[in-house]
Amino acid sequence: MNDLTDYDTIVLAGGAARRLGGADKPSLSVGGRPLLDRVLAACPDAAITVVVGPRRPATRAVVHALEDPPGGGPLAALDAGLRHTTAPTVLVLSADLPFLTAATVQSLLEAATRTAGAATPGGRSAPHGRAPHDGRAPHEGRAPQDGAMLHDGAMLQDASGRDQPLVAAYRAEPLRRELARVRAEHGTLAGLPLRALMAGLLLERVPDATTTASFDCDTWEDISAARARIREHGNVLDEWITAVKAELGIELDVDTAALLDLARDAAHGVARPAAPLTTFLIGYAAGQQGRDVQELSDRAAALANRWAAEGAADADATGAGTKPAE
Repeated sequence: MNDLTDYDTIVLAGGAARRLGGADKPSLSVGGRPLLDRVLAACPDAAITVVVGPRRPATRAVVHALEDPPGGGPLAALDAGLRHTTAPTVLVLSADLPFLTAATVQSLLEAATRTAGAATPGGRSAPHGRAPHDGRAPHEGRAPQDGAMLHDGAMLQDASGRDQPLVAAYRAEPLRRELARVRAEHGTLAGLPLRALMAGLLLERVPDATTTASFDCDTWEDISAARARIREHGNVLDEWITAVKAELGIELDVDTAALLDLARDAAHGVARPAAPLTTFLIGYAAGQQGRDVQELSDRAAALANRWAAEGAADADATGAGTKPAE
């Protein structure tokens, strides 16, 4: 185990969603899947996943928690979730990120576990500049690793330069330390903004140059924009395949281009209805026999081409009045 594989996830799924008229935002559908399930799909390897907020269905096993008091804001919710985690690194996500991917999660985990002197090009390390309440200098006493200071975590930064503390990976120990500091200063975590927590943390920024992974849904306009983006020509097939796999509870690498080529060959070389039937049979064979989809697709495509070649040869022979090819 290492810090990239030994991590827990906290998904903040509470909030009043006032700009959505009080709708249950994590349950709203984008691309046929609830927003919460889309977020959970981006972190399947988490050892423990805690969903903080009202209990609702999820596509995989999660721990349910509720902030105290209910509706007490992000710091109270984070504290409630953190109580159920044990891993050295904690991924913290909001439940309204329709385009978050496992690749982005991996980037955050990698950045969160680098030393502060090892920032990658395009990223940057910066504390939020406020000294801890006990008089220590910011980050004083943090254990060095090979002579370099450890980051406290990493958060996504969108194309406009805005930090995204709810698309972030944090080391658990400093996160707990800073929550304790804020509680000691204010007597409570309820109703406090996230910036109260960020002040004492050294965080690397991971750029989200296209503001895709950090795109969140706060309004109905955002929901409509997310649904429209999924239906764009370049995205719709991959999104549809992902949704179908999630609905059927299967995990299978799908080479969309190869299957489309096969469907085209079957439709042109055999008959149009052969296309969906052939792709179904490919999937069935892959599942039943544990065989490679690409290999099966190649074999079926070769069969379709032989079928078409026979038809073309027979047509030529009939037109010429000669014997068909054997």
